Amino acid sequence: VMAQPSDSGEDSLNERSQHLLRVLVESYIRDGEPVGSRTLSRESGLALSSATIRNVMADLEDLGFVASPHTSAGRVPTDKGYRFFVNALMRHRSAGAPDMAARAMPEALELERRLHLSGMDEPKSLVATASQMLSHLTHMAGVVTLPRPVHMAVTQIEFVGLSDNRVLAIMVVNGREVQNRILQVARQFSAEELRRAAGWLNEQFRGRELHHVREVLLNELQDTRATLNQQMQDAISMAQQMFGEAGPAQPPVDMLVAGETNLMGHGALSNVDKLRRLFEAFNEKRDLLHLLDQCVHADGVQIFIGQESGYRLLDDLSLVTAPYTVDNEVVGVLGVIGPTRMAYERVIPIVDITARLLGSALKGG
Repeated sequence: VMAQPSDSGEDSLNERSQHLLRVLVESYIRDGEPVGSRTLSRESGLALSSATIRNVMADLEDLGFVASPHTSAGRVPTDKGYRFFVNALMRHRSAGAPDMAARAMPEALELERRLHLSGMDEPKSLVATASQMLSHLTHMAGVVTLPRPVHMAVTQIEFVGLSDNRVLAIMVVNGREVQNRILQVARQFSAEELRRAAGWLNEQFRGRELHHVREVLLNELQDTRATLNQQMQDAISMAQQMFGEAGPAQPPVDMLVAGETNLMGHGALSNVDKLRRLFEAFNEKRDLLHLLDQCVHADGVQIFIGQESGYRLLDDLSLVTAPYTVDNEVVGVLGVIGPTRMAYERVIPIVDITARLLGSALKGG
């Protein structure tokens, strides 16, 4: 699944135009120089005159796939041109072509070795290794969100009375994470009443998964409340507030970034002020985490090119991501951030393989 604009215009290109556009993008990614008709003639393998190639390039420019820098007679891909190229790569990949994955095999072996060495440590160490290796292998910035716990079970529930018919609900999850919530209740409860209510809930739900507790409270117990005594009904009312739509929440997501300084070497990021704002965004994390959160439900690799991210600081950059799983549950997202002129053919399988290996390493740990 990819971020793919519906009006990409690819259908309007004939086979010859598509081939020349692919050759142009490959040449520009490789050399970083605007591509002229002579280079396209030589590298395309097609017996076409320079005039024919120039006409095709003019059409591609009119359609927004390429642009002409003022200082050169050659052309460079636009975000739309890169999107066409990436879509073609992904179609080739989904058709079972082995070459992309095969090219990433040496990196995969090195990554597996490094993750194995880190596997004796806590998950954060594995995530740090994954982000560092993504950066090292691609020479870009590697980002990995810390894994959410697959299982979230109730350990303890307590209630503390406050003024004005309010109760502080305290819940411990997975034996260590504490969540608090203030509940508005119908009357003032004594400390003993609150203790009994919490005791009954702990008896019913201790060790149960949060999603199961919510389901029972909001559905099953709703039907049987009339048969329960007042103390149990009060306990259920408070618990239903705790487990309503606003909570309890998953723990806040954090991410680790490695290799931000790698982005300094790219022409599109030579503007010092833009680099400073980008580095501040890496530190603040909020917007980047929001973007990565959109990739949690993606089926495999997802790619944002330039303005597709909707995040202005990434207008000159591309983000290649993949979710990683433990026991078939998505627990995080990883990826690389780099210039739009990146070697997608190499980066895509590296991100994909890293996601698979990190999930395996976390499961093994």
